[in-house]
Amino acid sequence: MDILETDAYDRRQRRNTSCVLFLFLLPFFASAALYFHLWIPLSAPSILAAGVKAAPVLSLTFVVLKYNGGWSLLGVTGGLVMSAGGDICLIWPNLFLMGMVCFALAHLFYTLSFLSSRYSSHSSSSCGLYFFYLLLWGAGGGIYFYLLPFLQKSPEPEIFVPAVGGYVLLIVLMTTFAARTRQPLVLLGALVFMVSDFTLALQQFKVVEHLDYGRHIVMTTYYLAQLLIAIGDIQATIAEQAEELHKWKRS
Repeated sequence: MDILETDAYDRRQRRNTSCVLFLFLLPFFASAALYFHLWIPLSAPSILAAGVKAAPVLSLTFVVLKYNGGWSLLGVTGGLVMSAGGDICLIWPNLFLMGMVCFALAHLFYTLSFLSSRYSSHSSSSCGLYFFYLLLWGAGGGIYFYLLPFLQKSPEPEIFVPAVGGYVLLIVLMTTFAARTRQPLVLLGALVFMVSDFTLALQQFKVVEHLDYGRHIVMTTYYLAQLLIAIGDIQATIAEQAEELHKWKRS
């Protein structure tokens, strides 16, 4: 009877937690809807445009901080803050390189989070996982060498050739550790992030002259990636807290 009561309690707790999390995420959905309604990329660069673009990611920052505490500033929260900084920079075309730096730092923060103790108990290696790593790094290398001729034709090839190479290295590294966590939402978020950045690179470096709904694809996948990573990180924290509670009950 005690076991049945415990299971029922756990189910109620998970249901209540999901409802509360959804309520906390409402500002993200509202601000993302506002961004697409105003369609900021078509407007002139301004502080207002930067604020509207960064608002969805900043709202996720507060949600993750609420669940994970201040230490997460060195993890997913820090990554979201850096991403918001990148969003602001990309409003102004001449700050594109600075935006890349911000997002590169975001990937470093995400990687640090995926190496934390909250994920270590779930991480493991297998032949299938190593094969996935091989495909992932092969895809990353293939993307870079595909972009390389266009990077060499960019206005500042001496900067963008190594900068994009370093960026690709960091995002693939982040995705590798996301796969290591065995958290589906985290891994899916990292992969969608790669899709978003690759789509942006195709347009930024003139690989394609015109991509139908290119900006829509970039921003939709970008916001989705951040949402998945944030929820996955919160779920890891909740799971860790539940595991500690069960250990305390058994002791």
